[in-house]
Amino acid sequence: MLKKVCVALGISLMIGLTGTAHAQEDQSLQRIKDRGTIKIGLMLDFPPYASSGAGNKPDGYDAEVAQMLADYLGVKVEPVITTGPNRIPYLLTDKADVLVASLAITPERQEQVQFSNPYSAASMVLLGPADIVVDSPADFTKYKIGVPRASTTDIGVMKIAPEGTDIRRFDDDASALQAMIVGQVDLAGTSTVIASEVQKRHPGKFEVRYVINEQVMGVTMQKDRPELEAAVNAFLKEKLADGSLDKAFEKWLGTPLPASVHAASN
Repeated sequence: MLKKVCVALGISLMIGLTGTAHAQEDQSLQRIKDRGTIKIGLMLDFPPYASSGAGNKPDGYDAEVAQMLADYLGVKVEPVITTGPNRIPYLLTDKADVLVASLAITPERQEQVQFSNPYSAASMVLLGPADIVVDSPADFTKYKIGVPRASTTDIGVMKIAPEGTDIRRFDDDASALQAMIVGQVDLAGTSTVIASEVQKRHPGKFEVRYVINEQVMGVTMQKDRPELEAAVNAFLKEKLADGSLDKAFEKWLGTPLPASVHAASN
């Protein structure tokens, strides 16, 4: 009899704990709606994805997606300015509810955070002077390579770089690229979009010397928040279907939204 009572109590306790867990999960989205604002982490040093616009307000593709998400949820945007290295720490310490900060979806990051379906994509490349030749990763050891610390570019270069490659890490894309421009490093790892901006500012001086990979990016949130994840994915599905994301990407980046975003979201 005692054993049956204990088992029954155990089952009741498990049900209670499960119910509590689901209640906590549900609260993540409800808290945003009750507060009337969503705290969205943005990187303002990553144009044309995000930069500081008129009146120091966030501008760019990520900023526009952030505003669309807030409108979809019926709340206002509370921008949280982040850097590459502190994006995930800000998210995990509740300084931000979500990140719309060009964060590429990788297995390593998926162990820490939850990603939505993709909303963007970019190729990671090595940019450098036109006279530098990089036919394969074996050539990396000939040069000093600058990358944004802890970025997907950093990870991508490390995965394919031979032992002895001189990888130099900087706080952000702008710092790594500036180091390349002044000759502190020979090559800089960055996205094709940012590489294009550098090439426009320095015509004929720099070219893409090697393509590292293409990666899709997702809106990022803490794990175990299924209600919030479902809402973000529903938002992305709607905006992909009605062409809003395509229009915004074309506006800010001057190219069509990569097919990989549509393919990964189907």
